[in-house]
Amino acid sequence: MESLWKKLKNGLCEDLAITSTMFPQFDLATMDRGTLTLLGAACCVMLTMHFTVQLLSQHLFYWKNPKEQKAIIIIILMAPLYAIDSFVGLLDVQGSKAFFTFLDSVKECYEALVIAKFMALMYSYLNISLSKNIVPDEIKGREIHHSFPVSLFMQLCFTNVLNSISYWQLTNVGCSSPTMQPHTVRLEHSTLTLLKYWTWQFVVIRPVLSILMIVLQLLGMYTTWISWSFTIILNISVSMALYALVLFYHVFAKELAPHNPLAKFMCIKGIVFFCFWQGVVLEVLTAVGVIQSNHFWLDVEHIQEAIQNVLVILEMVFFSVVQQYAYSVAPYSGKDTAKAKKND
Repeated sequence: MESLWKKLKNGLCEDLAITSTMFPQFDLATMDRGTLTLLGAACCVMLTMHFTVQLLSQHLFYWKNPKEQKAIIIIILMAPLYAIDSFVGLLDVQGSKAFFTFLDSVKECYEALVIAKFMALMYSYLNISLSKNIVPDEIKGREIHHSFPVSLFMQLCFTNVLNSISYWQLTNVGCSSPTMQPHTVRLEHSTLTLLKYWTWQFVVIRPVLSILMIVLQLLGMYTTWISWSFTIILNISVSMALYALVLFYHVFAKELAPHNPLAKFMCIKGIVFFCFWQGVVLEVLTAVGVIQSNHFWLDVEHIQEAIQNVLVILEMVFFSVVQQYAYSVAPYSGKDTAKAKKND
């Protein structure tokens, strides 16, 4: 054992000696802050890739449920795509900006696919098929409570409808006014369809705006007010999609409990929604002068983009680790079944 350790130690020392000979400039003490940032970012990207490939290979090895595992693979590939996109955004080499714009658009379109696949995965867990009008009887009729500000919006809409119905009843039928509770609805096929539409509007709007942004940039027509208009539209779209996902989680928390729903939802909300709002906040802080280039260690033109890229790269390492638990291969490898039998 001792001789093996000596061999490993000597081999490592030789490798370090060769590396220092081949790359004499590779000295952390003499590196500038920009190079150190890129080196650290590259290490984080490699870690994200490592954890993702590890989980991906496990699912491919235990390929038992293609419908669910295809969705899982698409979802877990989101983290390395975000990390690589942000790393390219930090580079300052010829052609990197054009490639970053292209890769960023691919990432934004991929977001839409991830949201769609995530909802499909949840429907698969619950044995729900809206296209075939299949909704299990045990979940029909369940109450859904809307929270503020959606309840206020629905209150205004329902009040107008209620006044119209009341006027028609009083003048034509002579019945009393109906009572309605806009903040509470019953779970039916139509309710699930509405939640699906609230989610899918983001799936459509996100790539459409990304394509429009690229076209307008190429034509030199992507002005500041258009940029902020797109941001506002995306904020509304993201908020609606996130609200639908949160509502879906709360309604089916009991049925989804065996599938680690909270961790799965946190990964989706963290990667897609939190990163989006983080970028918006950084843009606002930069616009009002709170964040300035001389306050940051990178000498770049668009400081908010640099900060966003660094933060996203760090966050993707965390999310790639969380995904090991959230989208574990255990349900397909038989480990969960063996564990349950052992506990029994």
